[in-house]
Amino acid sequence: MPQAFERHDHGTCISAALRAAEDACAGRGLSLTPLRRRTLEILLESHAALGAYDVLARLEAEGFGSKPPVAYRALNFLVEHGFAHRIEALSAYVACARPGAEHAPSFLVCRSCRRVAEEAIAVPLAPEAEAEGFAIERTVVEAQGLCPACRGAS
Repeated sequence: MPQAFERHDHGTCISAALRAAEDACAGRGLSLTPLRRRTLEILLESHAALGAYDVLARLEAEGFGSKPPVAYRALNFLVEHGFAHRIEALSAYVACARPGAEHAPSFLVCRSCRRVAEEAIAVPLAPEAEAEGFAIERTVVEAQGLCPACRGAS
């Protein structure tokens, strides 16, 4: 069962992801500014997808600014460098479960609580695309449904 849907040591989950992001930034010569780090911490607080305005409200309450570009720039940096993912179906963001690791993620999205579990899968259509001479640059695989907790509640 994906970690987002099961009990786990979430403190260790958060610290490991932050450490991986810090190490990846140091290795790539990137700057994990206080704003970017705090944005990642906000995403890591739960495995639920958050909208940019939810993140912005938290950042504003903590004195980081109130204009939407504040949140969007930080989120774009995190997505661009593999520390977070955009969940297309929800227009929301979630921290990457495998930061710093090269992978093709897919997502199990609970339509009730918005928790998201990330799974690594083979890139869909890769053999077909290769046969056509097509180079896949990005895939998005999102399965929507109910997580075990929400299924039990209904």
